[in-house]
Amino acid sequence: MAELATIARPYADAIFKASADQIEQTAQWLDRLAEIVADPDLMRFSSHPKSTPEQVLGLIQGAMPQTLPAVAQEFLRMVLENGRLRAIPEVAAQFRAHVNDQSGASDATIFSPYPMDGAVLADVVQVLEKRFDRKLHVSVQLQAELIGGIRVVVGDEVLDTSVKARLEQMKVALAA
Repeated sequence: MAELATIARPYADAIFKASADQIEQTAQWLDRLAEIVADPDLMRFSSHPKSTPEQVLGLIQGAMPQTLPAVAQEFLRMVLENGRLRAIPEVAAQFRAHVNDQSGASDATIFSPYPMDGAVLADVVQVLEKRFDRKLHVSVQLQAELIGGIRVVVGDEVLDTSVKARLEQMKVALAA
């Protein structure tokens, strides 16, 4: 959604500039806020006409595992007052993009049909970092329909070594 990205950009830029000395801590609380705000019940509550920004702020702070830093509380107040709560996940994504640009890294999502233990994941990440020639911040999502192998998405690049992809290739080859 282009509009949401446009709304989120100034917030992400401002937070990135303001937290230059605390990038990792800011990324943590911003990611946690994005998770909390993604809850549909919270969004319904926040959009209810009788809900005040202070009530929504209290609810979000109650869902946080620890007290928000003053900068985060001020950011949240400003977002609530401007009616931009829905933009927080996009703000977090754009903030992470700034951090990645600064460090020369990228976010990567590994889709796997089975859970990956720590040692296997570490080996896969090492191979992928060589393949993509940069440091990767990896998240793993389960997708049983892949049958076997993995599918990796890094930005707009996709590496698909799944059984499902190979079966699709065979289907196309046999149909030709």
